[in-house]
Formats: sequence, structure tokens, C-alpha cells
Amino acid sequence: MDYSRICEVYTALEGTSKGLEKTDILARFLGEIRSNPEFIYLLRGKLFADYDNRELGVSHQLIIKAISRAAGISEAKVVDEFKELGDLGSVAEKVLGGKKKQKGLFEERLSVEKVLENLRKLPELEGKGTVDLKIGYVVDLLHSASAAEAKYVVRTVLGDLKVGVGTGILRDAIVMYCFEPKDLEDKKVCVKAVQEAYDKATDMREVFERACSNELEKIKLLPGKPLKVMLFPKAKDVEDAFRIVGRPAAFEYKYDGFRVMVNKAESGEVKIFTRALENVTKQFPEIVEYVESHVRGENFILDCEAVGFDAKTGEYTDFQAISQRIRRKYGISEMRQELPVELVVFDVVYLDGNSLIETAFKERRKTVERIVREEDKKIVLAKQIVTSDSDEVERFYDEALDDNQEGLMGKRLDAPYKPGARIGHAVKLKPEDADFDLVITGAEWGTGKRAGWLTSFDIACRESEVEGKLLSIGKVSTGLKELQDEGLSFGEMTDILEKLVLKVEGRHVNVKPEVIISVQFQNVQRSPTNLSGFALRFPRILRLRPDRGVGDIATVGEVEKEAGS
Repeated sequence: MDYSRICEVYTALEGTSKGLEKTDILARFLGEIRSNPEFIYLLRGKLFADYDNRELGVSHQLIIKAISRAAGISEAKVVDEFKELGDLGSVAEKVLGGKKKQKGLFEERLSVEKVLENLRKLPELEGKGTVDLKIGYVVDLLHSASAAEAKYVVRTVLGDLKVGVGTGILRDAIVMYCFEPKDLEDKKVCVKAVQEAYDKATDMREVFERACSNELEKIKLLPGKPLKVMLFPKAKDVEDAFRIVGRPAAFEYKYDGFRVMVNKAESGEVKIFTRALENVTKQFPEIVEYVESHVRGENFILDCEAVGFDAKTGEYTDFQAISQRIRRKYGISEMRQELPVELVVFDVVYLDGNSLIETAFKERRKTVERIVREEDKKIVLAKQIVTSDSDEVERFYDEALDDNQEGLMGKRLDAPYKPGARIGHAVKLKPEDADFDLVITGAEWGTGKRAGWLTSFDIACRESEVEGKLLSIGKVSTGLKELQDEGLSFGEMTDILEKLVLKVEGRHVNVKPEVIISVQFQNVQRSPTNLSGFALRFPRILRLRPDRGVGDIATVGEVEKEAGS
């Protein structure tokens, strides 16, 4: 397929902000790639399945060099254009458009296959000369590309396609093309089936292939490949928790760590994934050791929490104390000694060749108790009570807080496990101070004693569970420290965000929406100035959440519910 064809689709998608129109554009195009299902990755500007964490390793600076070489102009000229246009894809389109003439009848056209081939080589390059090789593969594509093709090649490399297609829209397009639902009710059934298939596979190519053959039921859990975790809404209080999950219910500590899915594949290899599907096995070798020596089973998938503790006192620490381990690539042994973790196991969704997704939670808990051999400060089960007594839950709640944990989880005893769903099979109980996980979309350079730091941050929530569109919910400028050793600092946040800058407008920068933060606030109020329609009163940054992705942040519905509580 000519790459120009998929660029026509990009252009059409970029030309509308309406979700239904985007869905229709994609549904009509899916028929053209039915025989090449892996092309579906490119519709979201990706090269691999969502569970595949390979990174291209190409920065804005390298793309500037690539455009410079391809267009035969200075890097300074490319930078000037970038400052004006704010998008390197548009820069490539402009400067290469002036260099190219219409392709001749027999001149080779840039193909989708060639784009995939060149770009998929980038993560594999290592060692001396890697930078020049990466630039070379991109330049090779730009030399063959039209102006419009160059724009989307560059945007794909940078992971920012700017066409507004998230998982929900692509899922709905698969539903429309593969199943042609007759009415709204039929569509709901199909959407549910496709979503559940994706939550197991985390691979749109596989979902598309199976949907085309009406074989979604053949998508199975596979240890060694991450799946979406089950999510939990908030309960207002203990009685509200019982109302949602029923009586009696299980209540467990809500640990102040980070969620991990621990997999043991049929090969015996243990892998650890965050809820954002990131493979962090190398960062936590001790978890691998604990699982290999303390969990019985040929293959399994365990839902767990990694919780930090003080190596000297044994007391639990908060998430922020161990969060840096998630991103650490070097010095693992030293970090392991300085910031140890205990693995808390609270669920199992696969064991010895059998999916336990449809098994009741109380039975899954019994299975966890059977296969995990506990050892303090290595691997333990989540502390749990099963009760109908509100007073007993209140006492357990106080105990969890005294033990430096976040609160409790209330769980329906007969509930199945629903990957990716937040449907009330379990709820979380936390102290009254409210907080949301939100994504940073922009920032502003500070002045005075904070000059040189980004100090005010634009934050956004998601439109809904199914639509990934980001909607502004205001700014936050408090909660960070000025000194590095006092906690999360302005300097550390600036270092993180500078690598993600997409556009510069005076003191303000737009950034790639990748950095997730927990934001505490007093209450929610309505606001016509924010796209979400809401604003947070007295917002404060609590912590970075490197274990979470944009798909985990709060939705407008959750914000609205908080506003009405």
C-alpha cells in the first residue's frame, strides 16, 4: 500500500474533531487493510502492539538533524521554523515541500511496508554509531516522501500523530466495519465484546484479525503478555462501599505502592508489568526471586502491589519513596538495597493453563492463599477481613491508616475479574482529602527565584472511559519543592518535561501528555473556562505516577461525581 493512502486518512482525521466522523473514516479504511492487519498500528501512530514497550529512541534534536539533512538546509533554519510552527511534522512538510516535485510515473513511491520496516529497526540499534544510523533510516524515508508524507513520518517517529484517534475510537471503528450493528443495543453488545477482547490481548492487530473472522472468543489470556488491570471507583464511606459491593464483603488494605501484574510464562520466565503495560522486570530483580521461590505454579498471572519499606526500621514508606525505581535503568543493585520493596499479592487471574477471570473473587482468594508461601518483607498476601459489620470495617480502616497505607479496598465476594473495567466489583475507601490522577499537557517558565524552572502546570482529565480525548481542568503550581533532596522538586519536574516539549509560545510550553501526577484538591467547582467544564479548588501535586498511563487518569464523569458529592 502506498503510504500516501494512509496519509490521506490522517488528513481526514485531522480535519474533524467529531468522534463519530473519525469512527466512520476509520471504519471505511479498515476494509483496505484487512489483508495487512498490522497496518492498524499506524492509525494511532504506533509501530507495535500496546503491550510492546520498545522505544524508537529518537529525540526532537535527532529529528531536527534528519530534516536538515533531507532538506539540505541548516539545523538553525529547521529550529527557526520549529519555533514558528511549533510542530516538527509541519516543519518537515514545509521545508521538504519546497524541495520536491511531483513524482514521475515510474518513480518508486513510499510504501507503508517501507515505513514500518525502517522505523521498526530503530529500537534494535545499539552501540557506536547508533545516532547516525537512526538519523539515516529517517532521512531515507524523508528522501522518498512527499511533503504530506514527511509530516506524518516525523510525527509517527515522535509519537505524536495529532489526528485524535484513541483506543475507544479505533475499537468502535472495528465494531462498525466487522459487525455492522443493526441498532444501538446491538452496538453496545459488540463494543463490549471488542473491548473485553482488547483488554485481554492489548493488541489491536489481533483484535482486528479475530473480529474480521468473528472469532473474538478465541482471544485468551497468555502469561508473559500484559493485560489491563481491573480498576476500582471510589466509595464515599463504609456504608456506600457495602451498597456497591454487597454484604458480606471482603475488605483489604489499600497499599501505598504501585500496581504490578506478575506473570510466569510457560517457559518459566517471570515478567513484571505496571498497569500502564510497561515491563519493569529488570528494575525489580528481587520480585522475580520472591516469585520464583515462593509461588507454586507452572504458569500464572498475579495482581499485586509493590510496597516500599524502610530498610532499617521495616516501616512502610509512601509510593513517592520508591517511585524512582520504576524508571531506573542502571544501579539496580544499589537501589534495591536503598529502596527495598515487598510484594503484596491480592488476586490471581490465570493459573496452570486456566483463566480464572470468570471465577468468583472469594475462590480466587483461596487460590492465592494456596499457591503463595508468605515471608515478611518479601512476599505476603493483602491483609483482609470478610464481614458485614460496618464497625469492624471502620476499625480495620483505622488500622490500615496507622500502618501508613492509603485506606481500604472493598470487594464483592462473587465478582469475576474484569480487565480494564471500573464497574463496581470493588471500590476504594480513602480519607476525605480528594485526589485525581491527571496528565500534564503544558507548563510555564517561572520568574524571580524560580527562573529556569517550569513552575505552573496545565492539567487535563479524559473525556470518558471510551474516548481518550483530553480536556483541561485547570493549572496546578503547588506541591513541589525547591530543593532536590526534600522530595519531588521543580528541577526534577523541569528535567522530565523539557524532553517532551512540543511547542513553545513565549514563557509557555505545550508538552507531550505522558507525565501523570496525583493532584489533591479541596473540592470541584464548575468552570466555563476549562474544556472539562470543571476546575479543582486549591489543587496541589502529591506525587508523580510513573506506573500509570493516560488511560488511567480520571474521567469527566468521575470529576462530575466528585463535584456533586
